[in-house]
Amino acid sequence: MPSINADFSLKVVQHTTKMPFVVSPNPQVKRIMLDRVGDEIARATSIVRYEPGSTFERHTHGGGEEILVLEGTFSDELGHYPAGTYLRNPPQTDHAPFSETGCTLFVKLWQFGAGDEQPVRHNTLTNPWYPGMVRGLSVMPLHEFEGVSTALVRWAPHTIFNPHMHPGGEEILVLDGVFHDDHGSYPAGSWLRSPRGSKHAPYTEAEGATIYVKTGHLGARLLPLPDAS
Repeated sequence: MPSINADFSLKVVQHTTKMPFVVSPNPQVKRIMLDRVGDEIARATSIVRYEPGSTFERHTHGGGEEILVLEGTFSDELGHYPAGTYLRNPPQTDHAPFSETGCTLFVKLWQFGAGDEQPVRHNTLTNPWYPGMVRGLSVMPLHEFEGVSTALVRWAPHTIFNPHMHPGGEEILVLDGVFHDDHGSYPAGSWLRSPRGSKHAPYTEAEGATIYVKTGHLGARLLPLPDAS
């Protein structure tokens, strides 16, 4: 399988609502591949859709798995995870996932650092929000490990943030509303990956926005893929 958006020195913007799902090795599970380094075992970021009643055979995530449930209910033998659930399954954990109702997930594979071994389960519909650095900004921390931070950020309408740089890169998935910066406008479903050292001046207009944000990971030392030299 060819690599996808594998040059992490480049900015990438994908509008996932306009992209087709393609069948995975399991025909009940389809995906939109946003970035990918490797073959079927890959360092990858994807939107994944489980059809109603679909099941996936038990498997091990050698490099860990991060999931944000976007729609429906995702399940495995440990529980049921409705839309708004944030999950981290550490390296070498295994499970047999399924979805009775169908679901859509944002999934990141093989993007854990050595020693990041704590399972995480958050219900973002009930977790608290905290004031952000400027008026109109609210933050829900999801995970932090050795300089890699993951959070949800809620932007009230007409919020302006100071121009700033991301030394370790930044990744954004727009969950609702419209997110803007000095480079463009990004409606719900937009996925952005900005390289190390990138700069922008983000803001919102009348719609406001809620975004998933990860920073620091493009400069982090991640677990190597099995076939890495």
